[in-house]
Amino acid sequence: MQTIPTAAVLVIGDEILSGRTQDTNTNYIAKFLGSLGIDLKEARVVPDVEDEIVTALNALRARYTYVFTTGGIGPTHDDITADAVAKAFGVGIDYHPEVLAMLAARYANPADFNDMRKRMARIPLGAELVRNSASVAPGIHIGNVFVMAGVPMIMRAMLEDIAPRLQRGAVVHSQTVQARIAEGKIAAGLQTIQKNFPDLALGSYPYYREDGFGVQLVARGRDAAQVEKAANAIESLIRDEGAEPQRISI
Repeated sequence: MQTIPTAAVLVIGDEILSGRTQDTNTNYIAKFLGSLGIDLKEARVVPDVEDEIVTALNALRARYTYVFTTGGIGPTHDDITADAVAKAFGVGIDYHPEVLAMLAARYANPADFNDMRKRMARIPLGAELVRNSASVAPGIHIGNVFVMAGVPMIMRAMLEDIAPRLQRGAVVHSQTVQARIAEGKIAAGLQTIQKNFPDLALGSYPYYREDGFGVQLVARGRDAAQVEKAANAIESLIRDEGAEPQRISI
């Protein structure tokens, strides 16, 4: 039986916890991993505090196949992720000659390549670089951990370089059925369908909009045929309760 690779996301940054910046990276990473058959099992957010990052990273990398971090690899004083990663792995950190050269080439005036900008060339010893097509400063790959930028455009470019390094699993299929019906009205029937399809994950997600309320019912699993059968059963349940189901794409 194929082992399904698992993953966690560690979002690093005070700006996320304060509400100043909205985290859109986790959503993108989840969809990216899903397309590769990798199950995202957990997401955590930690502040720009070294011990917090180290503790969370060590817990996650011991539990999952991969860990993806975002944030904290820029030039400012609060960008401490590289140091925290080195500490978590018990290795040193130093300026990477290739990265120093790449960064220096960006500046026509050598004086503009100051000590703070040089911080982005500090890489944990033994780590590999994660290239990106959006900017020069790389991410980091060490062990089962991938360290990426927090800026969404740069993070997505780094994922392109990371993809070939990842173990694939069987892709998860899903079908979503929407209807103008109260969630409580179909709850018992949905429970029965879940019992009939124990290998699938069935979810119920009510919504409230200006034009009324309803529910979206989602069937997810790695057997496409079983997912389709479950979706058909959900549609029959909705019709039996006097509403009209609609398949939608999410």
